[in-house]
Amino acid sequence: MQNVYEKLISCYESIQEKIPFTPKVALVLGSGLGDYAEEIRVEAELDYHEIDGFPVSTVPGHAGKFIFGWIGSVPVVCMKGRVHFYEGYPVSDVVLPIRLMKRMGAELLFLTNASGGINPSFSAGDLMLLTDHISLFAPNPLIGQNFDELGVRFPDMTQVYDRKLQEILKKTAAEQKIALQEGVYAQLTGPSYETPAEVELLRRLGADAVGMSTAVEAVAAKHMGMRICGISCISNLAAGMTKQPLSHEEVQAAADSAAPKFQKLVTESIQAFYRE
Repeated sequence: MQNVYEKLISCYESIQEKIPFTPKVALVLGSGLGDYAEEIRVEAELDYHEIDGFPVSTVPGHAGKFIFGWIGSVPVVCMKGRVHFYEGYPVSDVVLPIRLMKRMGAELLFLTNASGGINPSFSAGDLMLLTDHISLFAPNPLIGQNFDELGVRFPDMTQVYDRKLQEILKKTAAEQKIALQEGVYAQLTGPSYETPAEVELLRRLGADAVGMSTAVEAVAAKHMGMRICGISCISNLAAGMTKQPLSHEEVQAAADSAAPKFQKLVTESIQAFYRE
């Protein structure tokens, strides 16, 4: 089996042959948030199918392509659709896109997702700044052989989400009059939604929102020395907090309704990161 580092280099060489572009920011768009790509001044697009050995998104709302372009004067690479552990990919493939974007030159990773709200003060459509995460049941992406070219064997995770980037996001939200919650995000594997008992467990552990992505990506990025920030769109209240059954359509609908303020926050924040 091709080792993780060899596969990364193979994918990188495949992309460089097609699109020689050096981004500063890597942006991952979660469920229902793919339309943000319309805000980018696009220089090129590359379907995941065109990259040899690259995992392909299979979830509705995840288009499955890289978009290269500009947000203001900042060069970005945008994942329009991520891959998930629940799709059957090994976790090394789930984080391969993150490692690949770092290899392209991105120094900053902006993660987004749709999640279920656990904090009772949250409402559907809220945006939550990630201050930390809890990863349960999804395997750590650093298990197995460590590749020194990527990072150290035992990376520190004291501050995964960059404090300075958090401050810029909060300042930008205030300037744009966008309400921004803050909290801890928990990743479970999915694809089933959590049971009420699992949501209660997560609440007791200190989680404010729960989803099926992001934490393993952040771990891989931190391992490689990237600066990381994240925003979660609270698409619904988690199981047991209301009597309404959960559905993917509900997740996408809530993300769609929050899209205008989300787009504004991302656009203004990315430009502010490079003014500071």
